[in-house]
Amino acid sequence: MKPLLIRLDEHTLTALNRIAAPGKRMRCEFVRQAIRKAMRQTEYRAMREAYRKQPDSISHVDDWSMAERYEP
Repeated sequence: MKPLLIRLDEHTLTALNRIAAPGKRMRCEFVRQAIRKAMRQTEYRAMREAYRKQPDSISHVDDWSMAERYEP
C-alpha cells in the first residue's frame, strides 16, 4: 500500500477517534473503508443515472430471434 497524508480539523479527528475506536479498528482502516464506500456509491449513482437516461427496452427482454448458436 502507498501512504497518503491527509489533514483533518480537530472536530473531524475527534469524531473519527470516537467512531473508529469502539470497533477496535485502526483509523486508517476506517478511512480506507469509507473511501471504498464513497467510490461504490458514486459508481452506483452513475449507473442509475445511465439507466434513467436510457432504460432497458421491455420489448427486447424475451426476443431470442438474434441469439447466436451455441457450439461447444
